[in-house]
Amino acid sequence: MNKIVFFVVVALLALLPVLWPDPYMLSVVSAAGIMIVAAISLNVLLGFTGQLSLGHAAFFGIGAYTSALLSLGFDVSLFGYLLVVDPKPVWVAFVSGILVAAAFGWLIGKLAFRVRGAYFVIVTICFAQVMRMVALNWVDLTEGPMALVSIPALTLWIPGEGVIKLVSKSATYWLVLAANVLAYLIVARLVLSRFGRAAIALRENETLAKSIGIPVTRYLIVFSVISAGIAGAAGGLYAHTVRIIDPEVFMFIYTITMVIMVIAGGKGTLAGPVIGGIIFGLLPELLRGVVAPEVQWMLYGALMVLLLLFMPKGIVPTFNGLVRRLRARLAREKTAAAPAKARGANA
Repeated sequence: MNKIVFFVVVALLALLPVLWPDPYMLSVVSAAGIMIVAAISLNVLLGFTGQLSLGHAAFFGIGAYTSALLSLGFDVSLFGYLLVVDPKPVWVAFVSGILVAAAFGWLIGKLAFRVRGAYFVIVTICFAQVMRMVALNWVDLTEGPMALVSIPALTLWIPGEGVIKLVSKSATYWLVLAANVLAYLIVARLVLSRFGRAAIALRENETLAKSIGIPVTRYLIVFSVISAGIAGAAGGLYAHTVRIIDPEVFMFIYTITMVIMVIAGGKGTLAGPVIGGIIFGLLPELLRGVVAPEVQWMLYGALMVLLLLFMPKGIVPTFNGLVRRLRARLAREKTAAAPAKARGANA
């Protein structure tokens, strides 16, 4: 995406709470924005390395629970010893959630990237289910199905105002927008780096990448760590904006939502998860109250099928292809018109 276009789009989005201050719509857009951050994280693996993770919600949930627990404080018995952790500053807890999620990304990468294809998918699904069962049954730590409540909101220091809590709908929207911009820029920088070029090479032809000396597993682990860290950030945002979480954050439907956003928008593109996230993040809310819930899911599924049929590469690659063909056509017409114009001038 052109830098000027990027900053113009970000500026326009930043003005949304001013131009359209409806609290409900800001809440809906913020929720969609959190899922877009999660979709961007999945695109790091699925889009740029070609590895499909169907347990990506695990990193989302790990980030959410770690950040929430550290900000609330907890005590738990481990091997006969009582571990007491006092409440930490909310931003320290948030960053810790990212680091813990990234650490699990490293662990799963070390274990799972020894296999490929369906085996890798199964490993990631099992990991997510294990984490969900831990959150559900370790009641002393996570409160189980009763959920963690009263999670502190993130804060911001403003000159003259001091530290304020980001609890208003506008503040939450700007926070989520900033997270989206930061995640987008991190992934863009990563893709344009040596790591990104190597990952794309192994996505296109892993055997050839190995033959020219690219350490495939090492690069996959790096991408797994970054992907998990961004997913953990999305989970932390969710925990501190919704301010209540339960084991449902590990549900398979969250991963499926991320996959739909990435595939529909265009995997392997920077803007793909954003476009897919906007469409499939806002569509359920736009249909709410218009049609019955059963019809909503039917329309949701029908749209996905149509996109796969007519735009198999995704919305962004299809649009880019149309633009390239249009430019090529205009160039041909201009080239063909040049001799005729020259003959007319000579006559």
